Amino acid sequence: MGFLGSIFTWWDGAGLTTRLMTRRHGREVGRDEGGNIYFVHRKDPRRRWVIYQGSNDASRTPPGWSSWLRGQIDDVPDKSLPPRRPFEKPAVANLTGTGETYRPAGSLSRLGQRPAATGDYQAWTPD
Repeated sequence: MGFLGSIFTWWDGAGLTTRLMTRRHGREVGRDEGGNIYFVHRKDPRRRWVIYQGSNDASRTPPGWSSWLRGQIDDVPDKSLPPRRPFEKPAVANLTGTGETYRPAGSLSRLGQRPAATGDYQAWTPD
């Protein structure tokens, strides 16, 4: 996004005012694997924020950094949380509305046929 884009848009990254105020009042404390940059206020360390790399979508914040932003942990996740275990999957942004949305068999978007009912359902009737 260019200079004009940062003046007139807020939905695709930080705007010009946010960047200026961040430089003036913020101190960078870390970055995540998605390129998001995390800041803390110079005078009030309880005030924390993130500047997203790309679109402003909170689901793009990894769980550890999300905990830090909300004040659930005091130090940055790399120092205060245990390392990721091998069975844990990396955080993924919300895929709703994209081409990678989960579409089970039989859904209208997959143009498939729903599986036939098995007869194991018994409707409830009031007494």
